[in-house]
Amino acid sequence: MKIQKFEYFFFSILLVGFGLVSCSSVPVQEDPPLQVVAHLDKIKYLGKWYEIARYPHSFEENCYAVTADYKLEEDGSIQVINRCRLGGLDGKLKEAVGKAYVVDSKTNAKLEVTFFWPFYGDYWVIDLDDNYQYAVVSEPKRQYLWILSRNPKMNTSLYEQLTAKLKKNGFDLSLLTKTPQK
Repeated sequence: MKIQKFEYFFFSILLVGFGLVSCSSVPVQEDPPLQVVAHLDKIKYLGKWYEIARYPHSFEENCYAVTADYKLEEDGSIQVINRCRLGGLDGKLKEAVGKAYVVDSKTNAKLEVTFFWPFYGDYWVIDLDDNYQYAVVSEPKRQYLWILSRNPKMNTSLYEQLTAKLKKNGFDLSLLTKTPQK
């Protein structure tokens, strides 16, 4: 399969290549250090996630109905399949397959993901529902941010609670945009 420029940027960065490719206009903020959740159960995290909101970046420009699917591989890694629709909810489907590896076995909440070897990016789970119904993902410099849900729509009250926590943790909410979903 021919890798198009869009697929390379979108899928090697989306939920991954946060510090490796400099296509972010979001200021770097490393103080105070970003904390991850105390524990992530890889098995419960598997399955489909819908992108509810994100920091805008060129690799997701014009992307709608963004999802990520996670599947456990025999070697313990996690297969990642990212998808989006270009130009609208019924636009052309783009997808790419990558692999994620846990790099912090104490919490399992710090992962590295690659869609294009040898490039890896940080994938830190910084907030997670006890029942794995929502997750918030970023990286140490806070240049990338995603709010994910098991459902394509999120309750307004929950969204506001999550964004309030993000603001307290140094994220610029003026940069956060909601992702159109079906």
